[in-house]
Amino acid sequence: MAEDSASSSVCLESKAGYVLSNVAEVVERVLSFVPTKALLRISRVSRLWRNCACRVLKTQQNMSWISAFGTSQYDAHILLETLEERLENIYLLPQTALIMIDSDISTGNNCSFRHKKARKCQEGEEEDARAKLRCLFPKFCDILCITAPGIVLTPGNMACNPPQEITSGGSGFSLLFPAIEGVHIRPFHFCKKSFSQTSLEEAGLVNNPDLKVVLIFGYDSYKSGAARFLNQLLEPLGRSNVLIAGGHVEKAFAQQKDCCTPGSFGVVGLALSGSRIQGASVLLDQDVTSAKEAEVTIRRLKAANIPEKNTIGFMFACVARGHNLYNNQCNVEPDTFRKVFPNVPLFGFFGNGEIGCDRIVKENYTLSETDANGLQHGYTTVMSLVHLG
Repeated sequence: MAEDSASSSVCLESKAGYVLSNVAEVVERVLSFVPTKALLRISRVSRLWRNCACRVLKTQQNMSWISAFGTSQYDAHILLETLEERLENIYLLPQTALIMIDSDISTGNNCSFRHKKARKCQEGEEEDARAKLRCLFPKFCDILCITAPGIVLTPGNMACNPPQEITSGGSGFSLLFPAIEGVHIRPFHFCKKSFSQTSLEEAGLVNNPDLKVVLIFGYDSYKSGAARFLNQLLEPLGRSNVLIAGGHVEKAFAQQKDCCTPGSFGVVGLALSGSRIQGASVLLDQDVTSAKEAEVTIRRLKAANIPEKNTIGFMFACVARGHNLYNNQCNVEPDTFRKVFPNVPLFGFFGNGEIGCDRIVKENYTLSETDANGLQHGYTTVMSLVHLG
């Protein structure tokens, strides 16, 4: 009896082994349930598994995100800690990571006391954070990280979760973009030394008929000459038929920042090109001071009829808005966005100035009539939708 049972078990194992060694459809189905990092490791088993893993990776074309807020249990910012844990279990291979984190990146439970203590300390902490991020992501992944006084994020990994504005305590998020057919995402960074017409073309910001969306962030923009520098970049963008959204942030960790003089101002961002991309944005100006007025403005985004599947919402607001503007009511604009778009995740920050305007970029139709001067604002919120096809 025992011999028959053992023989049956060996037979089943041999059949399973044969299937997993020869039947691509079964192997591919099994591998589709394996997180990407583990998938890359086990793809070395055989040529069949490697080919099946490649096909599985090609199907993973939806953007995802990792967000976090609260106090870290260890000597690390809560987002860095969460990224280290959650990146092990994502189902995509990130080609680009857009990271936004609160200004208190100095780590640990006492981070709020160490922030702004000394410039040298801050620079050392920034280098440490950049090194940690570089280790967490694949070598080929483009990383753009900015810090801002407050963060807007969608918690968890469900688009239907209510977005939250967080202006105190550790918080941040990482948007993870895989290779997406018909979509090209290119990071850019300009400072006084690197800005030129040639560098604009290389970044895909001019003479690029496929350019659809530009997310743009100025850092150290309070310094002399920064406003004039940003205007040089915004002038060609203002004349183009592309969606422009962003704002002024505290710091930026660009992939390549060796060209900068320490402490100098500059601009970083992402250029999104491709025929499948669509977008729209509205400006909540300083006269919008109630939830009802905010909803009227945000519903103009709904009227643009941008597809909501595989779409991201961005909110770039002035630090003077939030509960300061809405009679101590928190989360008014994120809650209103969710009311209008219950299944679109929302991300962004509270910064020191906003970049954007009312604009629609959709299929063969574009609403775009704003020059460079009409793209920069204060005491406003730029609310945008970006559809990735």
